[in-house]
Amino acid sequence: MTVGRTLLKSLLAAALLAAGLQTTLADEWRTTSSLIGQSKYGDNFQHYDYVNPNAPKGGTLNSVLLGTYDSFNPYIVQGSPAAGLVGFGGGLLYDTLMEQATDEGSTSHPLIADAYKYPDDYSSATYRLDPRAKWHDGQPITVDDVIWSFQVLKANSPQYNRYFENVTDAVAISDREVEFRFNQKGNRELPKIIGDLVVLPKHWWEGTDASGKKRDITKGTLEPPLGSAAYKIASFKPGSEIVWQRVPDYWAAKLPVKIGRENFDTRRYTYILDDNAAWLAFTKGGLEDINREYSSRKWATAYNFPAIQVGDVIKKDFQTQSPQPMQGFVLNQRRPLFQDRLVREALTIPFDFESMNRTLFFGFNTRTSSYFQGTELASSGLPQGKELEILEKYRDKLPPELFTQEFKLPVYDSPQAERKYLKQAVDLFAKAGWVIKGGKMVNAKTGTPFKFEILGWNDTDQVIASPYIANLRKIGVDASLRIIDQTQYINRVNNFDFDVVTGLFGQSDSPGNEQRDFWSSKAADAPGSRNLMGIKDPTVDALVDRIIFATDRDDLVAATHALDRVLLWNFYVVPQYHRSAVWLAYWDKFKFPDKQPAYVGVDIDSWWIDVDKEKALAAKYKGGN
Repeated sequence: MTVGRTLLKSLLAAALLAAGLQTTLADEWRTTSSLIGQSKYGDNFQHYDYVNPNAPKGGTLNSVLLGTYDSFNPYIVQGSPAAGLVGFGGGLLYDTLMEQATDEGSTSHPLIADAYKYPDDYSSATYRLDPRAKWHDGQPITVDDVIWSFQVLKANSPQYNRYFENVTDAVAISDREVEFRFNQKGNRELPKIIGDLVVLPKHWWEGTDASGKKRDITKGTLEPPLGSAAYKIASFKPGSEIVWQRVPDYWAAKLPVKIGRENFDTRRYTYILDDNAAWLAFTKGGLEDINREYSSRKWATAYNFPAIQVGDVIKKDFQTQSPQPMQGFVLNQRRPLFQDRLVREALTIPFDFESMNRTLFFGFNTRTSSYFQGTELASSGLPQGKELEILEKYRDKLPPELFTQEFKLPVYDSPQAERKYLKQAVDLFAKAGWVIKGGKMVNAKTGTPFKFEILGWNDTDQVIASPYIANLRKIGVDASLRIIDQTQYINRVNNFDFDVVTGLFGQSDSPGNEQRDFWSSKAADAPGSRNLMGIKDPTVDALVDRIIFATDRDDLVAATHALDRVLLWNFYVVPQYHRSAVWLAYWDKFKFPDKQPAYVGVDIDSWWIDVDKEKALAAKYKGGN
């Protein structure tokens, strides 16, 4: 029997290889995982092909952030986590079971786990731990740590809860193997994304602090936690600074995903409350070494300060091939004002992207017209084929235009366009029961003015919102902008306490379980979720599940087209713009491989510091860089 099974597997593997398909069979150990196809590195992955494997270690990367922080626990809704700690993933402190690739979409490579496997019905996944994996205190990372982490994260983190909604249990199979069990079969993505689980030290979190008080993973803390990754907290000033130090004996330093990366000895983050002060700090040197620019206006006009004129600061753009996020004004349906789809469509029309791009953005930006922009997953034209078949099931619950009209946003390409589009907006408001009286848009029955507030926290919010508000006022809509500090802003957004905010919804090449956190009815009521719009639509819920349980890539593409189209035609956001470039300005103390990963655009972790240049800049700018 054993010989027969072995021969059968060999023949099947040969057939798959001949067809150009991945040859790993179900329930066999896999190292690299991919949802799109076989990784370009195959089984002989040594290191990323863009890194310098001999990059020297040393120096300090200085960074500035706006606002403040009050916690080293990023996995709860309360509080603002410090720089280097993220609410999904391990950040600088913790490793995950596997690590998402920087140069390939929907691909992961070994980290804490050296391999994983799953049965052909996708009913579970088993991860095998690398016996070398250890915490910074020298204790091994264990199966118990993995199980405990899964349990506490699913219980306390809204994102992990929805990401792993179909994972019911984690069970020790051996000293090195843990099996994750699912409550449904056919979730093709789930075995892979278990690798995104961050692993936390059970023995530390269940222990006591220096005062003898028992630690609590459900609460914020300013006690530096024990970690496992390349850095640990060296020092901090509560709310204003945190300094990370590279761990010299980091257990994973020689793994393929780490070779040639994480080269800075020190990473210092300084918090500044004012955006202008942060900009001045960068231009003068010392507090910030690399500035990622998001403002087209500043990129075009502000980089003319002395350090850049003499070549001590370098300005460079890095092109990216990754999916472009949907950025737009989120209309919060928890507010009755935005619950009518006609109203939301009416609010979308006055956004004059073309004039803004010409007068404010120097032509750098492109209008976003899909939640999956820049990928084959973006819907276009009219629904057809399998996508149409999927949508037909919900025809009576969807806008009829979805089936008969191509989704198109207004194009303000002539002087007459503004009058045409603003009239369309007024007509839509009238259909929804709103009319203009005395120059004000009011409810036809009650006389209540149509009034709302856009919430923001920086100068960019002012730039984007002002022209939009001006156009809305031309049709009597009383819109205003309120700028608050970043900490207040984060708290209000986490608790959905806003009328309108600018949201950013990033996607991958292979959407799946994370879609629940963006659009599901459950997420609408969960503080900290990414369902900022408050979508509670059974059709959307069903389409999200259709994506999660897609049978193959073609099925996934069709289901995602359907979801994209439904989201667009419901006008949950006023789409803004995107660009396929990462803009960086950096002090000339860095070296990096000429080839950067096209998928993400740039990998700062692959950079290293020229210590002599660092010293020269520090002397020239009096203790700066």
